Order: sequence, then structure tokens, then C-alpha cells
Amino acid sequence: MDKKSSIAVSTYKGYVDRNGVSRDDVKSFFSIDTEDENLKPTLLSNSNEENVWEKLRYELETCNEFVFAVAFFSEDILVPFKAVMADLNESGIHGRILTSDYLYFNKPKVFRELMKIANVEVRISSKKGFHAKGYIFNHSKESYKTVILGSSNFTGSALLKNYEWNLKFSSYDNSELTTQIFENINETWCKSVVLSEKWINDYQKTFDLLQQTQKREIDKSTSTKEESFDGYTTIKPNKMQKDALVELNNIRKSGEKKSLVISATGTGKTYLGAFDVRQFNPKKFLFIVHREQILKKSMKSFMEVIGGPSSNFGILSGTKNETYAKYLFATEQSLARESNLKQFRVEEFDYILIDEAHRTGAKSYLRILNYFKPKFILGMTATPERTDDFNIFELFDYNIAYEIRLQDALKEEMLVPFQYIGVKDFEVDGKRVDDNSSLKYLASEDRVKYVLDQVNYYGFSGATAKGLIFCSRNEEAQLLAEQLTRMGHPTQSLSGQNKIQEREVVVKKLETGEIEYITSVDIFNEGIDIPCVNQIILLRSTQSSIVFIQQLGRGLRKYNGKDFVTVIDFIGNYKNNYLIPIALTGDKSRNKDIARENVNFQPTIGLSTISFTKVAKERIFESLNNIKLDSLGDLKEAYFELKRMLGRVPMLSDFKKYGSVDPNVFADSKNLKNYYEFLKIVEKYRPLKSELNSKLTMLTKELLNGKRPHELILLNLLLKDKKVTVDRFSNEVKSYGAQINQSVIESTKRVLSLEYFTKTGQKNYGETSIVTYKENSFLLDNIFNDFLKDEVFKKFVLDIVQTGLLNAKDYDFHEVFTRYKRYTRKDVSRLLNFETDCTSTIYGYKVANDCCPIFVTYKKSEEIGDSIKYQDKFLDSKTMKWYSRSNRQIQSKEIQKLIEGVSNLHQKRKIYLFVKKDDAEGLGFYFLGECLIDGRTIVQEELKIDDSTKKPIVSMNLILDKSVQYRRFLDITTSISN
Repeated sequence: MDKKSSIAVSTYKGYVDRNGVSRDDVKSFFSIDTEDENLKPTLLSNSNEENVWEKLRYELETCNEFVFAVAFFSEDILVPFKAVMADLNESGIHGRILTSDYLYFNKPKVFRELMKIANVEVRISSKKGFHAKGYIFNHSKESYKTVILGSSNFTGSALLKNYEWNLKFSSYDNSELTTQIFENINETWCKSVVLSEKWINDYQKTFDLLQQTQKREIDKSTSTKEESFDGYTTIKPNKMQKDALVELNNIRKSGEKKSLVISATGTGKTYLGAFDVRQFNPKKFLFIVHREQILKKSMKSFMEVIGGPSSNFGILSGTKNETYAKYLFATEQSLARESNLKQFRVEEFDYILIDEAHRTGAKSYLRILNYFKPKFILGMTATPERTDDFNIFELFDYNIAYEIRLQDALKEEMLVPFQYIGVKDFEVDGKRVDDNSSLKYLASEDRVKYVLDQVNYYGFSGATAKGLIFCSRNEEAQLLAEQLTRMGHPTQSLSGQNKIQEREVVVKKLETGEIEYITSVDIFNEGIDIPCVNQIILLRSTQSSIVFIQQLGRGLRKYNGKDFVTVIDFIGNYKNNYLIPIALTGDKSRNKDIARENVNFQPTIGLSTISFTKVAKERIFESLNNIKLDSLGDLKEAYFELKRMLGRVPMLSDFKKYGSVDPNVFADSKNLKNYYEFLKIVEKYRPLKSELNSKLTMLTKELLNGKRPHELILLNLLLKDKKVTVDRFSNEVKSYGAQINQSVIESTKRVLSLEYFTKTGQKNYGETSIVTYKENSFLLDNIFNDFLKDEVFKKFVLDIVQTGLLNAKDYDFHEVFTRYKRYTRKDVSRLLNFETDCTSTIYGYKVANDCCPIFVTYKKSEEIGDSIKYQDKFLDSKTMKWYSRSNRQIQSKEIQKLIEGVSNLHQKRKIYLFVKKDDAEGLGFYFLGECLIDGRTIVQEELKIDDSTKKPIVSMNLILDKSVQYRRFLDITTSISN
């Protein structure tokens, strides 16, 4: 046997089947034309596109049992792991974890957290120096195992961030390598120690002694804090602060006198202000905020940065009047009093800084700002969005020096990570918590016990719980505090009726550990800093994304001994559940597809994780199905928010550039024909002539999505030069990385001449051409050229073209379709260069001369007729069993045309597979790839319509060119209804 054959046999026996194998077996094995890419050996690592945790989670969710042999664990990643295990426990799936006390890396609390997981048995290896990192998943139904071996321990950093190498492979249960691994694990398992509370207590003693010894050594070797010449600790700006300081300086150099910084809570806004004041070096400075408790902390931060004698710093509040100070820190209430304002000259302060600047619409703030005439004013806020009509951006002359939102701050590790868990709220006899639940139900003993079970299961970072519990009403907060206290968890409630001093006393109790929780409704949304908070518990519906982020932000400040904050969201039968994925990811697109994907894919943000248990997912999908994200009211709200920010009427391209509403939402709206019609409503724009409006509608509905750039590229050229040769057009298309051939050129001609569209389409879009073709060149149609003399019309045409080209950047044009992007039948008809728009006749598939697009709705509606309710089904992540229309036989002309040339997994026509889970997802289907027909599986079958009626139908297996990615395959094929 030659070397190549020897390697083949060794590979087969090692990874597939260790039983005897012949040359014919090897030849047969290596001649297989199809493979499931999810089973292929793969190198796993962490990147912006994927991480190791995602692959582990997929394997956990699809296996029937598992074994981890891993030395090191961390609490952060145990939180999302527990969410997966909670669902697996419902399905009766168990696992084993073999770990160690190696180097005493694992904190004792980690072992206690592992013991909370009911469906996991944990043992401690007795092997000295146990440092394994292996994950084994058993898929017994398919008789194979998946193994992940490499460098990743079960820690947040290793599974989400660090540069790691892990080999993932799958094999039969009896492969040599799998057998060796299991024999090794079982041998070690049998000699290991069962994890128990006694073992943890003994481990704790040694662990604590080692920690004390290490601390003493560190104390000996660590010098005192670095101090500046004036005795103050040297504080250096972080990355965000450095960038913002440069921009603030540039804004002032350009002659501007006002600026706004938008920065997530906990990212160092106050220090940034201090750094900028230091670089400005004012003769006199004023800091304004709405609460005295914030004032004192802010002044302390400024003293640390600026230095100098303490007499330079003073407070103006209800209790102090230190107006002599060079750096004056004032509450807005005190400063706004007429008697206090008149103490100062209008030009008293060179530099004024307003913290929580989103409050500046209040009369008291405006009175202050209208009085003073400083050289520079800086506003700082985490949430510039307002629910009233006040325009904070206008107040600061639309000068945004810097913006860092929550998701960016988390990626930059400026905040402590959050571990979000969405769980179902309490239920009794099918009754769910909803917006109208009675107080008796909300604060019942059974619900409180259920909440405590979840809270204790998911835990917190640190030695003791320090949590905020947000409730739906004040009475609930008070009763919950009483119940929790009776059950051994000291809790106090606060409401808007409590005075500032009372709140400060309760917060102090939380910080010192006298109480574990504070229950409230909305009073901790902003304006208070409690860095020790390590648990946030949401027992109310999400009313707005802004409030959700404000409440989440209460736990994101870094604090000694806190590695992350646990966020437990009890998701009841709330109509606003759809806001949860929108708020967590910062998505403002109002695109349901994106919201669904964020629930299904549960993305990570830096070291932060998002997890939904199965029932919680169902609650959110129910909400998404029942809500209109693109209602006229919603679009108006987003429009005016962007207008306030820009100081002018936004164009469609602005929505794309500034991460607001997806421009395609305007295009897809059933209530609007084009964006100009929207502006007619919100800005009372004059009506356009019907011919002009029709053309805007055509460009919007057909081209704005950017799914094919060719028409947009040609129009962009023609709007600059009235004549464009085919060669120039082709070269420009190629520069975009897109394909071009004669079929595409002809299709582009037909679309822009309107010949492509049906008579109804031509009537809706205006029957005159946009582009004509003559002597190997494209020209703007004379009538359309006349339309462009209307400057308003021309402006909106340009905007559609530019927005479409921006949208096109989301696609890969090396092929006709981009994998995992959504396409409607209308999109596919145009992109496949069909001579006319055959959207209404494609139905499930269309066999054309050179191709066949196939559209599959995986979960058929109960309302559709039995004659089309055939069950297309994935056999694995690369193979779909597909059915033709009914009343078709193998010898039918349509079927013969489809299977023409099929042999050895080759065929004459390209087959494109588009799939969506169900009709709730709208008109778009995900493009999953090109398919080949497995000729061996073409079968004549019968479709049963009723007891007496059967119709002929043809089935066959479609083999995708690539396996469907893990999460998407799971989403399509699982039973959760979305």
C-alpha cells in the first residue's frame, strides 16, 4: 500500500471507524461527492464573525449528552451556560464535567455555581497537574460524536476573546481517536472525586491561605501610587477620552462655542470633562448638574485631574454658597434662582459644563444658559434622545464632538461586561404575568420564590449580592421588599416619594452589605452612581429602549471584585417584548428580520453575552409578530429624532449613514410609495407631478435595496454625464466587484426602460423610460431628462441612487446572490435576468432556461390548502428533501426540464435555494446557496389530499454547495414558532 493509501486508511480508522477497512472501502469513502460541512474538521477561534462559545452552545443544544474535561472555569461564562442547561434539563439531557484544582486557579465560588446546575455531574480529577481542555458531545441518534480539543478553557476570555486554537471534528462512536479519548476520560473519571460542599470548604481554606500569601508578596513589591508634583494621583485619559479631547480642541479651533459629547454611562464622561477643562485652562469654570450627590463626586474627580489647592473648588447648592471658587460646582435648582444668578456677571465663566445635558430643555436650565455668555459650553449625556420636542442637538449647535454608545463601550472594555439572561416570568395554570396583572399576583409568595430560584441559579459576581430590582409599580416594589426580607434577603424599596437623603441612606446600606437588594420602579434610571451593583433584576415590561439601557447601565461601572453584572429579565406576556433585542444590541433599523436574528443568534458584545431560554424566545417572537415596527408613527418618531440631531431634513442616505431606520423600511412600507410621500406628511412638502412621483416610486421599490448595483451604477453615471458607453458602464460595474455579462446588460436595459415590468407595473411606475439605448451607449430618456429640471425631484433621485449604493455594500457581488441575505421573489426575478417580472407566477419555483430558483417556507401555515402542504425537509445541514408541485410526474415536461443533464451530481441548470422559516417572517427568503440534484433520489410519490384523493408529486434530494451555518440551520429546523 502506497503512502497516500496508508494515510487514507489511518485517517479513516482514526476519525471514522476503527474496524477493518479495505482498499475498496477507502476508495468509496474518499470518492463521496457530498459532505456535511458542520461535520468537517474545523479550526475554531475567536473573531468578529464568530467565537468558540457559539460553537459550544450549538453542540450543547443539539446533543443528547456531553462531557467536558476542562481545568479552568470562570463565573462569567457559566451564566449563559446555565441558560442552555436550563433548557436541556427540560428535555432530560445531562452532562458530566471533569475539572481540577490545578494551580488553585478556579475560585471556590465557581465550584459552588457548578453545583447549582441540576443536570450536570461534576468531579475533580485526582491527576496531578490536570490541565485538559476538551469538550465531547454525543449525538446518539445519528451514532456520532463531536469533539473539540485545543487551547480554550471554559472561561469568558478563552471562549469569546482570546486568540485560541481548537480543533473540532466528528466521528463514529467507535473511531480510534474517539475511543482513546473516552477511555482516558472514563479512567480519570472513575478515579476522581465527586464535587461536594465538604470538598469546596476544604478547597476554600487552602485557596484563602494562598490568596493571603500572594497579597502580602504583592504589597511588598508594589510601590505607592504615582503622584504628580502637586500631590495628586496621576490619572491618564483612556482611548475614548483621548479621541474626544482632540475633537473638542478642533471644534474650538474652528470657532465654535458649543459642543456635545454622547457617552454611555460609566465610560468616564466626568473625567473627560476634567481633562478638557485642564486643556482649556479657564480663568473661571462652572459645572452644572441636577443633583447634589452627583455634584460632590464630580468635584472630587475634577480635583484628581486638575490638582491644585482644595480652596480652588467650591459648591453652590441648597446648603453651600462657595461662589468664590475658581472651579464652581452648582446644582441647577440653586443656580437658577434669580438671587443666585445675579451674584455673577454674565461673562463670569469662561467654560460651562452641563452634565446629564439631556435635561437642558427644562426652564431652569434655559434660564441659566440664557443668562451666561461663556467662551465655551460643553454638554455631556448618555441619552440625547428625548420623548418631548426639545432639541438638545440644536442647543449645542449640532456639534457632536464624540459619541460612544453602550455597545461600543463594551467592545472597548470601558465597562464591566453584562451577562443577560431572558427567562420566562412566573406562570400558574398557564396564566402569565402581563401588563395588567394584579398586585396580588405580582407579589405572591409563589412568584417571589420563583424569582429567587432564578436569581440564585444565575448568581452574581463577587462575594455578596448587591442588586437593583425594577418593578412595574411602587406598591409591587414595597411588597416584594417585604417578602424578600422575610425570606432571608434583606431588601428595601424606594420610590419617587423618598427624599434624596433617604435614597442615599438606602444606597449606602446596599454598598455596605446591610441589605442585598433595592426594589424600585424608575428612580434609578439615571443620575445615580452605584458601582457595586452586580445584579439587575427586571420584573416589568420594557416600555422603551432608552429606559432599558438606563437601567442596564446601573450595573456596568467597574468596581473592585466585580467581573461582570448579571441581568435577569423576567419576560412575561408583555406586548413590548420586541424592544428587548433592539435595546440590547442598539439596533435602530426597525427591521424585523434583524430583531429576529438577534434573538436567534444571541450575539455577544465584547465579553458580554445575551441568552434567551426557549420560552423567553417564544414570548419575544410573539411580540414581534404582533407589532408593526414600520408604522407611520414609529417612522415619524425616528425621523424627528434624526432631524433634531442633524438640524435639517434628513434624506434616506442619512438614515443609513447615522445608523437609524433601515431605508428599506420606507421602501417596503405598504403605506408609502416613496420617501418624498413621507415628507409630504411630516413636513407638508408640496405634491410632485404624478409622473415624477411615479418614477421616485419605481426607483424606491425596485432599486433602493441595493441587491443588484448595476442599475444604480448606470444611473449614477448618467446623472453626471448624459451619455455612457457600454464599456464604461461595464468597467464601473467591475470596479464594484460585481459580475457583468450580456445577459445582465440586457436585463439592466429592460428594467430602466420599464420593458421588464408588467402592464400594471408600467402604469404604477409611469410608462416613459428612464434610460434608452442607442449606438452601444446608454442615455437618459428625453422625458426623464426634462423631469430632472425639477431640482427637488433631482435631489430625491440622487438620494435614492446614493442610498442604494450604500445598501449595496452589504452584499457580495462576486456571485448573483449573497449567502444568508434575504431576497423576495421579485428580487430573484430581476437578479436572474428574467425577461419580464414573473413575481406573481414563480410560486414555489420556476424552471427557466438556465436556472431554477426554489422557494421553501419550512413551516407551512395551517391555512394553506392540502394540495400544496408537502413537507420539504432538511435531512442534514447540507441536504434537503424537496417536493415538486402536485400533479407532476417524473415524465412531466416541467420535471424533465428541471432534471435535464442530472448525472453524478451534475446538471444543466443552476438551482438556487431560498428558505424562510414561516410566513411570519414576511416576503423575504434567506439565500442558502446553489444546489445539485442527487439523481439517485428522484422518486415518484403520491400526495394525499384527503381519504379519497391523491395527487402525483415528485421528490428529490437537493445537495447544497455549502452546509447551512450552525445557528441558522437550528433556527430553521427547530420547533419554536416565530
